[in-house]
Amino acid sequence: MADNGRPRSSGRPTLEQVAVEANVSRGTASRVVNGSLEVSPYALKAVREAIRKLGYVPNHAARSLVTRRSDTVLLVASESEDRVFSEPFFASIVRGVSQELSPTALQLNLMMASSTRQHDRVEQLVRNGHVDGVMLISLHGDDPLPRNLVDAGAPVAVIGRPMSEVGAVPYVDADNESGARTATEYLYRQGRRRIATITGSRDMAAGLDRLSGYRSALRGRRGVTRLVAHGDFGQASGEAAMRELLAKDPALDAVFAASDPMAAGTLRVLRAAGRRVPDDVAVIGFDDSELARNTEPQLTSVSQPTHQMGRKLAELVIAQLREPDTALGPVILPTELIFRASA
Repeated sequence: MADNGRPRSSGRPTLEQVAVEANVSRGTASRVVNGSLEVSPYALKAVREAIRKLGYVPNHAARSLVTRRSDTVLLVASESEDRVFSEPFFASIVRGVSQELSPTALQLNLMMASSTRQHDRVEQLVRNGHVDGVMLISLHGDDPLPRNLVDAGAPVAVIGRPMSEVGAVPYVDADNESGARTATEYLYRQGRRRIATITGSRDMAAGLDRLSGYRSALRGRRGVTRLVAHGDFGQASGEAAMRELLAKDPALDAVFAASDPMAAGTLRVLRAAGRRVPDDVAVIGFDDSELARNTEPQLTSVSQPTHQMGRKLAELVIAQLREPDTALGPVILPTELIFRASA
């Protein structure tokens, strides 16, 4: 030992030297290095300062052999790259997930998995121990991926209410039905009586729940014309659906679109048809994304807290990694109608 009581340094700094420098136990230093948050703020700061001072670099390969952890979590989007990188919903979710993971040692990998081959790749990564947990977004229909990943031993959490039974897999969602009902009721209170909706994907719970909210708002109301056209949440589908609706009923006076991109497509078709918004036709979207503030006119939209949804999604995976046997229920976040010029 050196005269100051610290281990004599020889080459690469060790975890024991970090612990002595920080005046904590080796176990506490190890928990900080491994990304655990189960340490006091004082210890966390002291160990991090010791790591910087000594230039300590963890041996990740050796640590993985001991802990059987990769320190990597996977965010899997069951959509094409074009959709994931073009629609603001996904970017906001990713930012929320990343922010929640930032205080931990967990690294985030993003993967698109819209095909069976890509699903098999995700399952292989889990079974081979290359990822510690998986977050799923934009599941369609009776997707077996959540169940398969749980069977492979991975902590799993999902954005959006699953369409099929997935056992104890927790999920995060917005209150889609309530948001759609609020939007449609507002259109009715404004005196609109020929109210159409453009649905989202019918193999996704968000699409079905928003359609259910629209129908609920108009149930039992006399003198109302109800019109439904189907989209897939994307702008092109919104344009096609709006053209279909105008062909069915040129006198329609309101549209609730189940996403902001579809509402933007609606505005484009109405403008081309010479219909004024909101004078002739009121339009409401869903998301309250940046897109809603950049349309002409600006879009009244149902706000869903996508950034918070991303953070809650990461929380669910972190909780399972800390306490594997913890039972976690769904997290449903509230929505709010944000008023702008389109309705």
